[in-house]
Amino acid sequence: MKSEKIIPGVVLVLLGTVFLLDNYNVIDFHWANFWRFWPIFLIMGGINLVFANNKSAWATILKISVVVGGFALLIFVHTPSRYFFPHYNFHYNDNDYDDDDDNDSDSTGIVKVEGSSIYTQPFTPGVTAAKLNISGGGTLYTLKDTTDQLFSAVTKERYNRYIYTHTMDGTVPVLELRMKDKKGHIDWNSDNGNSADIKLNTRPEWDINVKAGATELDFDMSKFKIRNFVINGGAASFHVKLGQPLATTNVEVSTGVSEVEIKVPANAACQITTNSGLSSSDFDGFDKKGDNVYETQGFAAATNKILIHLKGGVSDFKVVKY
Repeated sequence: MKSEKIIPGVVLVLLGTVFLLDNYNVIDFHWANFWRFWPIFLIMGGINLVFANNKSAWATILKISVVVGGFALLIFVHTPSRYFFPHYNFHYNDNDYDDDDDNDSDSTGIVKVEGSSIYTQPFTPGVTAAKLNISGGGTLYTLKDTTDQLFSAVTKERYNRYIYTHTMDGTVPVLELRMKDKKGHIDWNSDNGNSADIKLNTRPEWDINVKAGATELDFDMSKFKIRNFVINGGAASFHVKLGQPLATTNVEVSTGVSEVEIKVPANAACQITTNSGLSSSDFDGFDKKGDNVYETQGFAAATNKILIHLKGGVSDFKVVKY
């Protein structure tokens, strides 16, 4: 194994071990520790960079020791959850989009903690471009199907709710689906979590911007014209499938501790640029063209191109052809 692969490998092994032990209740891991002790990952990255060219055994042992010690702190130090997710009874009415929480409960004092909503935006003939902004963590976002509307979404909410807005940027519709900004308790281990199933119209060229924390995203965008796709995420799992590119299809991914898989058409010209810190990467079928730059054969001469920029702290990046 190459020495530069050791530390990302150790980090991924430890992350997988923590997830596995926590899932089987062997340990009681406090996920808020990722946010409270995030500077640990800066220390890990700094030590790895300082000793990047030192191939001696003691340097390798030092780097591994820092990683193991950091994870021991994350696992065994208890962080009271109230510092991050103060518990309260969040409530709302499905058909009331007023942000005034005083109107969210009825006169009987009954509090609603879960529900579902449907959002739609009609398609206007002549619209050639559109923007979609998505924000909010603790959610499963899916995009697989098309619609004759410009946009539609079916959401499922628990202890929180989504807000949908529609504005115009000149002649371009700007759609926003966001989780209401409340410090409510989210039951991360519940099967009754938050979800949003999104459908888009295939005619416009889309700019899609996703900002999410602890999130799972499953987007099959092979049927859509994607101009720009931007993801900013924390501890998340992102699975994205792209279709044939426009003249330029830009994809930008910036994550903390995440699993990222991007599928591109086998015949598409694609370039990958990475700035991945302690992250691991797998770009099978791509030629390395320089430091952190990978391309498909014939990329320079291609008319339509996919440009992928990956930036992560401790993440697992994979770009595959289909």
